[in-house]
Amino acid sequence: MGANIETSGLRVKHLGRIDYSEALQRMLEFNAHRTADCADEIWLLEHFPVFTRGVSCTLDPHSNPTQIPVIDSDRGGQITYHGPGQLIAYLLFDLKRHRRGVRRLVHDIEESIIVTLEDFGIEAKRRTGAPGVYVDGRKIASLGLRVRSGYTYHGLSLNIDMDLKPFTLIDPCGIEDLEVVNVVDCLATSEKLPVGSTSRGSMEKGMRDALIDTLVRELSTRAAKPLSSADHYE
Repeated sequence: MGANIETSGLRVKHLGRIDYSEALQRMLEFNAHRTADCADEIWLLEHFPVFTRGVSCTLDPHSNPTQIPVIDSDRGGQITYHGPGQLIAYLLFDLKRHRRGVRRLVHDIEESIIVTLEDFGIEAKRRTGAPGVYVDGRKIASLGLRVRSGYTYHGLSLNIDMDLKPFTLIDPCGIEDLEVVNVVDCLATSEKLPVGSTSRGSMEKGMRDALIDTLVRELSTRAAKPLSSADHYE
């Protein structure tokens, strides 16, 4: 678990591996008690194995032989899976402070992931009508947000080096036959390795550190620029 840091008006906390329900309750409590002077936070963590369903989702796993818990969440989106080896970043932001709408925030989160992956030699893209980030049509990162009283919670998940088999038990994000992929599998085919990386473990740490640096840079409290025609979806 890394040290907590505060930079550019954002506080980054490392929470380790915790239950999904505990994380959700902590986010709700944080936003319920925050004030106008409260710093925005990014929480980094992993979850124990769990399927989660968005507020409008009616989908169930096709089968569930190992009895992975299924939890109804209040985030947007459909059904997905979380588990060890997946980086979760929960974003607890005051949208008024950031002068962003939800669409702009989603775009900037996606851009942070795309830029980070590009730095590691992985070409990633958006997909029309399906928020998230994709590599060769396979989903590598998911997004799900909720806004209440102008404050965001939930956030993004990036598949670093996780067991992907549970994704075959669902239609990930409500898309039938959608394939998913890990960062480490993409790195195996990339000729561009992180500086100083000599092992898979160091590459994973480098990816986490790079993503946080990019998120902090992209999501700092400076005014967001309007979306342009160049900010397109594939």
